[in-house]
Amino acid sequence: MHKFLIKKIDRLFRSKKILKLFFIFHKVFGENYLGKINFDFSKKKNRSEIIQHFIKLKNFKSYLEIGTFDNQLFNKIICEKKVGVDPVSGGTIRMTSDAFFKINQEKFDIIFIDGLHTYKQVKKDIFNSLNVLNSGGIILLHDCLPNDYYAHAVPRCMHAWNGDVWRAFVEVRTKENLDSYCVNADYGVGIVLKRENKNLLKENIKDFSKIKFNYYFKNYKFLMNLKEFEEIKNII
Repeated sequence: MHKFLIKKIDRLFRSKKILKLFFIFHKVFGENYLGKINFDFSKKKNRSEIIQHFIKLKNFKSYLEIGTFDNQLFNKIICEKKVGVDPVSGGTIRMTSDAFFKINQEKFDIIFIDGLHTYKQVKKDIFNSLNVLNSGGIILLHDCLPNDYYAHAVPRCMHAWNGDVWRAFVEVRTKENLDSYCVNADYGVGIVLKRENKNLLKENIKDFSKIKFNYYFKNYKFLMNLKEFEEIKNII
């Protein structure tokens, strides 16, 4: 019954009628629309290429993916050991990430987070992942660069949705013991490393869940520590 309800809720929130209703809600009650940033990822590396690059570069042996959704990414990754967690479809473990981290006893070299795209859940997934990351490992986050307000808005109002993953990433950037970068590729691929922060974000933000999208829109390059993939290869 639990799995059935999860699938029903997932389908409901992806339905065109529900998305349209939330779009109208955000249009009426959301922030003033500033237009689009106009990211162009068409000639950039995709997430599978980025993940595979690090697996090969670091000779990683274990890969964890949070949010597998029909294995669109999971099946492409080549690694000695692969674990995929999703409550609805794909992967190797059918449960929520919260439930998985409560029972998991293993550690991983590289972790890709692409589950529920909300600040609260992404923050939990990041810090739970840090607890199971091997020394020298890498955490990657998808959908860090929303192109406009509606791609960011929570509740979801578009099929192609980033959510407010960026807010969780900005919070990580203020941690002295976490070094983080965002790759300008594939809707924004965040990178989190357990080491001294080399570009600490010093922002007086008391509640990261309430950072306005307008602030991100105007300052995303420095907030996200945005880098091209060629730059990242020399940093990691």
